[in-house]
Amino acid sequence: MFDENRLRVFAAIAREGSVTAAATALHYAQPSVSHHLARLEAEAGVPLVQRAGRGIRLTEAGRLLADRAEEILGRIDSARTELAAHAGLSTGRVRLAAFPSALATVVPTVAAAFGAAYPDIELALIEAEPSEALAALRRGEVDVAFTFHHGDGPLSDREGHTVTPILHEPIYIVSRAGGSWPGPRTDLDTYRGQRWIAGCERCRTHLLSACAQRGFTPAIAFETDDYVAVQALVAAGLGVSTLPGLALRAHLHPGVRIDRLTDDHRFVDAVVYGAPPAPAPVEAFVKVLKDTAVQPTPWP
Repeated sequence: MFDENRLRVFAAIAREGSVTAAATALHYAQPSVSHHLARLEAEAGVPLVQRAGRGIRLTEAGRLLADRAEEILGRIDSARTELAAHAGLSTGRVRLAAFPSALATVVPTVAAAFGAAYPDIELALIEAEPSEALAALRRGEVDVAFTFHHGDGPLSDREGHTVTPILHEPIYIVSRAGGSWPGPRTDLDTYRGQRWIAGCERCRTHLLSACAQRGFTPAIAFETDDYVAVQALVAAGLGVSTLPGLALRAHLHPGVRIDRLTDDHRFVDAVVYGAPPAPAPVEAFVKVLKDTAVQPTPWP
């Protein structure tokens, strides 16, 4: 129904916020961009933009189409890449989005193994937290999203995708080295009166849920998704925190003590867009990932 070029023009207008800026980004003449927009609105049958000063504002229909346009165009670009590599695994590209502690621990070993097995396939790495990685996957900006979840919330952002379990990692309570506590070190309830340092949005949500199950709300004094900074704050006596095993494999501050929570862990998965089979280079990468990212023995 919609012309690809017009969708690309509209996606640029949505990103740039004006017809003039979109024309500059696309290296088009401004009248040409306006023409494509008018034709797309005619095809859609509803207004897609409203004038707002020197720029434009998307209508509700425009916002919906802009989101879908990014996804559709990403799929088209991916399909072209796949067709270019249709001869097999002698050419191709795999784009991986992974969260920081995975990039610092699991991914380098996997990337080396994949490069040795498939030297002619390009591997691109992008750092992204799970929600960002899955959004990039839907837009066609990456081929594999290396993500995690704690098993205590909805997983609607994975619906319609192929999910391959890779490993599960334990969660640790991180406290200042040499500190004394009134109860068992492996029980969150022991630290209910302390200040807390929370991590990324997904980790913070899980911390609140875990503490709620024990009847208290943690007093969160600091928030950072940098696991090195978390440990530095704990070592300085500014609070306690929880961190997963991969983060502690990547970096362990000498000024902290870690104690494994016996009933807490998170699941690490590889997510690929759509139903199988995936493009041959992507399937090959996921297989290497699954075979290489073995459970560490022992965890920290």
